[in-house]
Amino acid sequence: MENKTSLHRVLGLTTGILLVAGIMIGSGVFKKIAPMSQSGLSEFYILLAWIIAGIITMFGAFTYSGLASMTTEAGGVYEYLRLTSGNFFSFLFGWSVFTIGGSGATAALAFIFSQSVNSLLHIPDLTQSLKDVSLGDFIYPFRDSGVKIFSVLMICLLTWVNYLGIKKGSLLNNVVTAAKISGILLLIILGLFYSNPAPALDTVAHNNVPLSGVALFSALFGAMLSALWAYDGWANITYVTGEIKNPQRNIPIAIVVGVGIAMFLYVVLNYTFMKVMTTSQLAAIDQNNIAAAEVAAILMGKTGRVIIAALIMVSTLGALNACIITYPRLYFRMAQEHFFFKKAAAVHTRFRTPYVSLLYSLVWSCILVITGTFDLLTNLVIFSGYLFFGLIAWGLIKMKRKGIIKAKVIGYPFTPIIIILFSAVLVINTTIVQPKASLTGLILVLSGVPFYYYFKKNYTTPVRQER
Repeated sequence: MENKTSLHRVLGLTTGILLVAGIMIGSGVFKKIAPMSQSGLSEFYILLAWIIAGIITMFGAFTYSGLASMTTEAGGVYEYLRLTSGNFFSFLFGWSVFTIGGSGATAALAFIFSQSVNSLLHIPDLTQSLKDVSLGDFIYPFRDSGVKIFSVLMICLLTWVNYLGIKKGSLLNNVVTAAKISGILLLIILGLFYSNPAPALDTVAHNNVPLSGVALFSALFGAMLSALWAYDGWANITYVTGEIKNPQRNIPIAIVVGVGIAMFLYVVLNYTFMKVMTTSQLAAIDQNNIAAAEVAAILMGKTGRVIIAALIMVSTLGALNACIITYPRLYFRMAQEHFFFKKAAAVHTRFRTPYVSLLYSLVWSCILVITGTFDLLTNLVIFSGYLFFGLIAWGLIKMKRKGIIKAKVIGYPFTPIIIILFSAVLVINTTIVQPKASLTGLILVLSGVPFYYYFKKNYTTPVRQER
């Protein structure tokens, strides 16, 4: 009975655009300017890092816009990989999203949101006396218990909202995204009209030594990785393809426009930061403080800090809600193809949502929150994501050469080729610079291999949903 119930195409283009922007604009853009300044890069190169990362992201948007013309099914990137590279690679991608990227991002955003709430309204730590209790000196489930409990409650609350229908979840996303874009624009306007010299911080200024050669390239590449983290999430709109009206038209437009909005805000906001404070002052900001809050304090005094704390809360809440909307649709599509737990393919007969998939996502995300292991996972998101990014770009070239994709792709064939080369450089560089983290990411991706053969052994012809 459940397989006869299909997802409901109710999301329009505006909601699609706001969903892309909503999941991209989290907390990263408010914090990354400080570590970028500590790298020794000048203002020009910091802005260049944001622009290059934005261009790479936009090239990815162009690539995905071409792939979006192949299917109207849910699952997005998983579906693109399935059609271009087969079940094995598409499953490993979906598995890495479930175990690392999607659930890890959901857990991290919930935790960051709860920390923001805790900075304004103290959340009591109910198990403070047990904070040093560990499992294998690796997992400390009772540390920050108040923040963790609040994080779990937020995941449960937003999952419940989205359980009741995607229109409810998307409406919340639209309101929250509009609010945080308005807040960022306010900060930009105040910063652009600010003309007084920035007061010196109490901390010791960071000494930026001019970089050149290999040191400059390494620092610029590191800054680009930080920027790419802030840009991450733009492809999530493809996971809800099954609920987008006229997806073959609206998905490409939503991706390109949403990425364009985020890129504009990121570049101008960081220019504003460096107009109000010097890179030396930004570099001297303590890691426990937020760069945007220091800038806002200069512009608006103590009120500015409160506004930034509220803005980060709104931003992370919106990104968290967007994650809860999008990622379960990927697991739902995997289950439809019998490459995930079968019950995850169920659609609620009343609310028309993949409610079991939502619950799977909720449970694993909450486990990651409680164990605190999401910190490790989020550090692996970019690495694991770019393992597949190049493969997806190659899939576009293959499908264009076969004549399966006939839609015009902006910049083709140069954009997918650049994506392939950039993905290769990023993966190789990350493997050299962070060998342990890279190996861990690869092991977690490959942990899906036995599950793939388990699902394949029990594979039968998928039951297609009625439309």
